[in-house]
Amino acid sequence: MLATAPRHLRHPVLFVVLIAVALLLAACDSDPDAGVDRNLDYDGPDTELLNAEAVQEAGFTVSASGEDAHLDDIALRLDGDDVTEDADVSGTALTWEPAGLDDGRYTLTVLRTFEADAERDGTNDAAEGGEAREPEVLHEWAFEVKATPPEIDIAAPDSAVVAGEPLTVAGTTEPGATVAFDGASTTAGEDGAFELELEAAPEGTITLVATDVAGNVSDDDLHLVTVPSRVTLDEYRAAHLTGCAWGFPGLRDPVLEMIEEGRLNAVQLDLKDEDGMVNYDSQVELAQELRPEMTAGCTFNLEEAVAFLHERGIPVIGRIVAFRDPTLVGWAWDNDRRDYAVQTPGGERLPIYGGGMANFAHPDVADYNIAIAEEAAAAGVDHILWDYIRRPEGDIDAIVFPGLEGTVEEAIVDFTRRADEVLAPYGVVHGASVYGIAATRPLEIGQDIPAMSDHLDYVAPMVYPDHWGPGEFDIDNPNAAPYEIVYESMKTFEDATEGRRARTIPWLGDFGSRDMDAHQYIRAQIEATLDSDVREFLLWNAGARYNTDAVEPLE
Repeated sequence: MLATAPRHLRHPVLFVVLIAVALLLAACDSDPDAGVDRNLDYDGPDTELLNAEAVQEAGFTVSASGEDAHLDDIALRLDGDDVTEDADVSGTALTWEPAGLDDGRYTLTVLRTFEADAERDGTNDAAEGGEAREPEVLHEWAFEVKATPPEIDIAAPDSAVVAGEPLTVAGTTEPGATVAFDGASTTAGEDGAFELELEAAPEGTITLVATDVAGNVSDDDLHLVTVPSRVTLDEYRAAHLTGCAWGFPGLRDPVLEMIEEGRLNAVQLDLKDEDGMVNYDSQVELAQELRPEMTAGCTFNLEEAVAFLHERGIPVIGRIVAFRDPTLVGWAWDNDRRDYAVQTPGGERLPIYGGGMANFAHPDVADYNIAIAEEAAAAGVDHILWDYIRRPEGDIDAIVFPGLEGTVEEAIVDFTRRADEVLAPYGVVHGASVYGIAATRPLEIGQDIPAMSDHLDYVAPMVYPDHWGPGEFDIDNPNAAPYEIVYESMKTFEDATEGRRARTIPWLGDFGSRDMDAHQYIRAQIEATLDSDVREFLLWNAGARYNTDAVEPLE
């Protein structure tokens, strides 16, 4: 006997209808738009990483279409916060814009709520004792805002560069950012460090452009200070040459031969001398105005002199006699600028050095000398070595410095500070010739060695034996004891500069003595310097005539 089929299976058409109803009911449970004749579309940015430009232009849009197109039940939440009211509504499109967001990661969620359905259908689960239905997630956008442009911190070069030579520009920016200039580019490492190699250092300002991983762009200008050439050494041993000596082979060539033989390795070349003579064709305005007054001395082409020495690997130590300047003082006295001059209490020129001590307290006088130094540094001179940055010797109560505020020592220190600030971009070595007594008796000459040493790379004390009086350092006749007097003096300067920026490079006297022959005299000074653990020195001979054999090569 055959089994009887269930009644609902006896009518195939009814069975199909029941199946369709069941599927529709199931669809209503899983499709938030079930029962609503509409379609929802979602449109957002093409990329999840939004830079400064993209975040201003981006929009996240939910749009409805169909016979029953509406957005009454749609809400937007940004990281859980409702931002629906911040969106713009246009017809059946809802658009929210991220402009103004801080950098960071975000999630924008599209939700379907059921409050609008309840109001429209007259149903409210909570009012009927049930629980209100939780909003349902329809769509999500995960995105990141990175609108802050990358910062650039340029660390190198931090001083002058040689024009036309390869150059490495180094610094830090955001990790992964690209740094570029004029076709050259590099990518910053994980720590943000970068090095950009340029085939030739340009002159003037270069603009580095950094582009981060999001495409944000920033730039930073680097003003390059360029010099035609530069020679640097760890130690310096030089001989003094006047402007005239440089132009006279009979004086210049012996010094160059000493360098070839390893006895010396640098040249000290006068840029401005004791007469106030600027020994090269300076373009400094006051130097040009004073040129007709500069009747003493000789001139040379500074650029050619620097190139000549640099081609041979010889650094140039440019000496500038600052405040002993009879040329400037004489001109100022005749042109109603008498405050340029150091004076007596009676208002006359101080009768020392031909009445030619310039007033370091006057800013024009200081600026004039610093301008010459800057011009020389730009021409490739490797050192600026000041001389006569001090007060005149003698009773301070008999000397007047018009306009001086504070002490003489403070004014001299301030001059070294100002000069150092101007010279720093050029990468020159900055030194000053000082009196031997200044380390222990600064008030006698106005040179505070420890304070000056904070603004100098070296001090060059004139420790010539004949500059010391009997009994100095308990030495009866210093001129007859060159080793002892130099050694003791060096100790005082090592103490005065301890812990400071400046080191000590002494001036040694390459001239004869009535107490011993020149060779012994010079050798004793050099040996005292070396025994003081200093391997640098400057040789002085006013006529630039040196005892070559007294200076032995140093390994």
